[in-house]
Amino acid sequence: MDFDFSFYTWSLISDYVWKGLVFSVWLTVIATAGGIFFGTLLALMRLSGQKWLAVPATIYVNGMRSIPLVMVLLWFFLLAPIITGRPVGAELSAIITFIAFEAAYFSEIMRAGIQSIPRGQVFAGNALGMSYSQNMRLVILPQALRNMLPVLLTQTIILFQDTSLVYAIGAYDMLKGFETAGKNFGRPMEAYVAAAAIYFVICFGLSWLVKRLHRKIAIIR
Repeated sequence: MDFDFSFYTWSLISDYVWKGLVFSVWLTVIATAGGIFFGTLLALMRLSGQKWLAVPATIYVNGMRSIPLVMVLLWFFLLAPIITGRPVGAELSAIITFIAFEAAYFSEIMRAGIQSIPRGQVFAGNALGMSYSQNMRLVILPQALRNMLPVLLTQTIILFQDTSLVYAIGAYDMLKGFETAGKNFGRPMEAYVAAAAIYFVICFGLSWLVKRLHRKIAIIR
């Protein structure tokens, strides 16, 4: 089969891909924000020293990290309507699942960032009369976020790549847009090559920016 370069037109992007790209980016942003928020809570629970907080958080994090994301997507999409008694859309299922899944990974990143801060910082905060929550919010977490920023952004890039898995529940992401165009025009090979090229350009560009940011942070230190 000959490779048809005429397949690559602006209408391919505007009619098929753009909608999926917007959803992929939006899902990445929402899942990153939610994942960092809930991941930080999980990390604090594991570091609290309280078993009634640490044990459930540890079970959740280790459990989520032991299951493929596509399986979690399918489970939630298929079981949520049975449990709630009402249908749950593919897009909403993807958002909830990604936040819940990524929280486990961001939790480990934040836990490592918190533990990287010298204990002297904690003792200094205690000496100033700060409570545990004040110490974490004002002293420890800002430094941990700065130290872990390159790793957090790298995980975000991986998250963007993982958005292609929403095809399993029928959500319309960027890959789905290319796949639909390939089927409609009878050019699946050209469609998948274009999809791979777009993913590569976006992820390579973001990786390059993360690398530069890592160097700047290293200089500040």
